[in-house]
Amino acid sequence: MDKALESKFEGAMFDIYRRAKSEAKYNANAFLGMLNDRGGLYTAKALINAPRQSDGYTALLMAGRLDLTVEALVVEDIRWKPLFLHEEIEKAKKRLAANQYVPRPRN
Repeated sequence: MDKALESKFEGAMFDIYRRAKSEAKYNANAFLGMLNDRGGLYTAKALINAPRQSDGYTALLMAGRLDLTVEALVVEDIRWKPLFLHEEIEKAKKRLAANQYVPRPRN
């Protein structure tokens, strides 16, 4: 695994936590706890592979800010593709599509 890429991804995960708090007024304490305890990659994989969307995902959906979800982060930025299985990226895409979110690719 590319440790430098994983480190950058973790930084991006902390960034969406901060942005959700400041822009969507959502304080994702459970998400922050997961990040601090297990790291960004583990947290992302756990949330993406969960059988249902997280409470945080639902809160961001209600706030109209699915762009701040882990799923959007993984799907929209091609830099993170090597960190995830094809199936995980597809799960993230399906969850976003189920909530009428159209990803905006970034690089």
